[in-house]
Order: sequence, then structure tokens, then C-alpha cells
Amino acid sequence: MIATQTPLKVSIAATAASIVLVLVVFELMRSRRLRERYALLWLLTGFVLVALSAWRGGLNTIAGWLGVRGYPPAVLFAVGLLFVILVLLHYSTVISRLSDQNVILAQRIALLELELGERGELPRSVPGKILDRT
Repeated sequence: MIATQTPLKVSIAATAASIVLVLVVFELMRSRRLRERYALLWLLTGFVLVALSAWRGGLNTIAGWLGVRGYPPAVLFAVGLLFVILVLLHYSTVISRLSDQNVILAQRIALLELELGERGELPRSVPGKILDRT
């Protein structure tokens, strides 16, 4: 059984949404709100989604390979969902590492404050009130 064709309106809407995603990522990079290392993941996914959305025959072929018979655009959603899961997993590892680094940093600051306090060199007020003990 051959997969049904992707409706033209769905292809146009998906292509437009994918292009908007790519443009938003470029704007976030330009305004320095998104680092290049993370932007690469988003750009790769955006370009894959643009290609799959615009190339209806390719999307239908891939849907057939994956056994999606009734609605080939479901492959687009599956690709997007897979990407989101991978990004969330990556961010979870980054957050875990940063959390561990914060604990180590807080311990080092506490040790430095203790050492300075024992020497009598602990300032009573520091800009930013990091070491404020009043």
C-alpha cells in the first residue's frame, strides 16, 4: 500500500513554519541570545524540516519507509519531537554539570571567607554584597 500524498496546504504551512524557525534562530544568534554551539542544533533541525516540508515526494517516500501510510506529515511531527527530546536531554546534562559546578564554587567561596575571617582580613562590605556579614 502506497502512502497518501501530503496535502499542498500542509506542505506550505510546514515549510513556512520551518523557515520562520530558521530565521528566529538566526535572529537569536545575531542578538547574542543564543550561542552558536546550541544554534547549530536548532539550525540543523530547521533545515531538515524545511527540506522535508518543501520536498513533498521525499516526505512521502520517507513516510512509506517508516510505515506511515495514512498521513505522511506525521513524519514531520515525529522528527520535531525527536529533536525536542534530544535537546532536552542535552540541556539536562548541561544543567546538571552547572549545578555541580555551582556547589563546588559555593564551597570554595565559603572556604575563602573562612580563611579571610581567621586572618581578620574579611571586608565588612563588598560591592555586590557577596561577602557581607552584617
